[in-house]
Amino acid sequence: MADEKEFIVQLLNPKTQNAAFQILLSQYQKPLYSHIRNIVLNHDDADDVLQNTFVKVFQYLKNFKGESKLFSWMYRIATNEALTFLSQKAKLNGLTSEALQNKTIDNLKADTYFDGDEIQIKLQKALVTLPEKQQLVFKMKYFEDLKYEEISEILGTSVGALKASYHHAVKKIELYVTSN
Repeated sequence: MADEKEFIVQLLNPKTQNAAFQILLSQYQKPLYSHIRNIVLNHDDADDVLQNTFVKVFQYLKNFKGESKLFSWMYRIATNEALTFLSQKAKLNGLTSEALQNKTIDNLKADTYFDGDEIQIKLQKALVTLPEKQQLVFKMKYFEDLKYEEISEILGTSVGALKASYHHAVKKIELYVTSN
């Protein structure tokens, strides 16, 4: 994207806002959808969370201070929206977060947008056993191929802590996959 500060000015200017927001959507819709889908697992849920994410981006863009990249700021919003969605959905269904994720994984085979195999299902089941932070770090690194520096900006955690979380996640996943 061109100069980010200039682009943000276009997003905030009522005269150029619509065109700039269309550019923002075309640039970030797919990566944010993938990120959200990795967290919530279900296509329809991911679409809902993505829509909420863009509403929040539009609503709070005037508060963006430019201390991080726009990309990181939007990913942070998407991450928070996805986690909040899962928490609310679990509470609504009277389930723990882990039980909800397991139920969602069991339904993945019926999801026409899921093209994984048994190994992918097993990986998803292993991920559910991880603490939330390790899940996020693993998914962002493994599935989205984000750099530790980018993940650090998104999650507000040091690179060293992220590397440790990823390492622990990999070990736990290996243990789960080999023992189940």
